[in-house]
Amino acid sequence: MYEERAAAVPGVTVWTRENGGGSYRVLPDGCMDLIWYDGGLLVAGPDTRAFVADDPPGGSYAGLRFAPGLGPLMLGVPARELRDRRVPLDALRPAARAGRLADRLADRLGGRDAAAVLDAWAVARLGAAGPVDPLPGGVARALAAGRPVGVIAAETGLGERQLRRRCEAAFGYGPKTLGRVLRLQGALELARRGTAFAEVAALAGYADQAHLSREVMSLAGVPLGRLIRPTAPA
Repeated sequence: MYEERAAAVPGVTVWTRENGGGSYRVLPDGCMDLIWYDGGLLVAGPDTRAFVADDPPGGSYAGLRFAPGLGPLMLGVPARELRDRRVPLDALRPAARAGRLADRLADRLGGRDAAAVLDAWAVARLGAAGPVDPLPGGVARALAAGRPVGVIAAETGLGERQLRRRCEAAFGYGPKTLGRVLRLQGALELARRGTAFAEVAALAGYADQAHLSREVMSLAGVPLGRLIRPTAPA
């Protein structure tokens, strides 16, 4: 069973997956996650394609999902270094500090308690990390709205190359890739509401339904219809 809720820190989602089993598909969303599982802490970097995870029977997880651009501030590492990777937290941060967080989590008996510890950690970490750079959030919102990269660069006062470098550090990839990822997420939201695929393509900003189908296969690895079926791995 999967559940999620807003964390105490804006832009962070607390999630749990309990009593799992089997494979499930993690779709690219521009986010980074800090995951507690089997006594350890793992950082999942921003994906450029679907990641198929194998969940052992009875497995329990708790995690924090950082909105696009927030993960590097919270974890202290540029997103591009973690693109399409899963890395132990103690490989990124001093092992002693990562170990103290792991010890606190290990003292909890259930995924919900571990989620509360992670939520409290996010509050403390944000306080220590300093102010949030407004640029990544603004760029992500503009891309999600379908604004062209050149226009966004001009509005931010950056050249396109400089914008790309800032995006790679914040999101793990350039603005064009992030735009594709966010457009996919918007299309999925529409499709899961029951919107016809042709209308999904038009509303989400694809040239036509064939373009939508190609992009879904490229980023998710399976057709759109399979992604929105209740029994489909997601």
